[in-house]
Amino acid sequence: MAHAPLLGERLTAVLEGKEGKAAARALEILLALARVFGARAFAPVSSAQVSGVSFRSLSEAGLEYLESLAADARVAVPALLNPAGMDLRAWRAMGVGEAFADMQRRVIDAYVRMGVEPACTCTPYLAGHVPREGELLAWGESSAVTYVNSVLGARSNREGGPAALAAALIGETPVYGLHLDENRRPAVSVRLDDTAGTPARLGALGIVLGKRAAGRIPLIDSREEPSAEGLKALAAALPTYSGVSLFHWKHVTPEWARDAAPADEIVVTSGDIDEAIRGFRDEAQEPDLVFLGCPHLSLVELEAIAGGLAGRRVRTPLWLLVSRRVAGEAERLGLLAPIAEAGGEVYCDTCPVVAPPMARFARVMTDSAKGCWYMRGVHGSRVRLGTLEACLEAATL
Repeated sequence: MAHAPLLGERLTAVLEGKEGKAAARALEILLALARVFGARAFAPVSSAQVSGVSFRSLSEAGLEYLESLAADARVAVPALLNPAGMDLRAWRAMGVGEAFADMQRRVIDAYVRMGVEPACTCTPYLAGHVPREGELLAWGESSAVTYVNSVLGARSNREGGPAALAAALIGETPVYGLHLDENRRPAVSVRLDDTAGTPARLGALGIVLGKRAAGRIPLIDSREEPSAEGLKALAAALPTYSGVSLFHWKHVTPEWARDAAPADEIVVTSGDIDEAIRGFRDEAQEPDLVFLGCPHLSLVELEAIAGGLAGRRVRTPLWLLVSRRVAGEAERLGLLAPIAEAGGEVYCDTCPVVAPPMARFARVMTDSAKGCWYMRGVHGSRVRLGTLEACLEAATL
């Protein structure tokens, strides 16, 4: 058999249909991936995160494929979903139509029948899914993949939706790319002289690295220790602008000292960060939407937002995007009430990139470098990048 060098006894049986048609189809997808990337072996994964959840991305053909799989497919390892195209409960408040909502619910139902958890978040590590150092994963969301690789020391390539689902159904994935030590070595040293490491500025660092070190894994040295929120922002921006899903940050990334620092060094100054932020100021007029939560907000960010809205009133729509797990914790801590009282709107399960209602906003402000890229490129919005505090200022009286 042509595939024998890659497959052990169990996977050979899967390919022969002994675990069902869906499993055999899933393994065929993974074998094609293995051939493309030259993988010589399969290995078990501890979890999978499946992208391609919004009906906006899938269309009817994708939905039909999922429903056909759900007839006999069941996941072999814990698996969860990336954001959908709407808040699964408050979709009407978002401005989602009934027809889209019906299709989106069918998508979720198909995944649930396969045993996939409908977490619908781009920050699984904030919602109870925290992989350990060295664990092999099959995750799909670019920011989550970069975060777990760079901050937690787990190992995942950026899987497409079909490949991540296939790995969930099989419980294994081809070993290649960022699974392997030799592909995780830093290629450029980055000295970060900017000390105002807010999430917006660390997201802008991703923009700078995309221009000056695209495609190269950076080893970052900074005078300040970054916050978890700043690392989350960098993990979102780096793959968006540079195309890599791993950075090493000295004294943060578990494996940062394993390899020698690259001789090739670039220095990133405050001026470089400022210039990157100025590159996302498309519109001098006031925004018609301010959104925060790309990636989904943490409890720390929600606490800052609740405090920042004290004594203010929202005048421009303010959308806060968060996982349902974190929203529940925030509600128990009393953080959501002051946000609602000020006029802020909290939405779960969704993302501005894949939510159709976002297209109706012509001028958008956010603290997310990734959000700026996609709002401009996907929805054609004019965008402005600013700190969380500047966003709240723009949204309130």
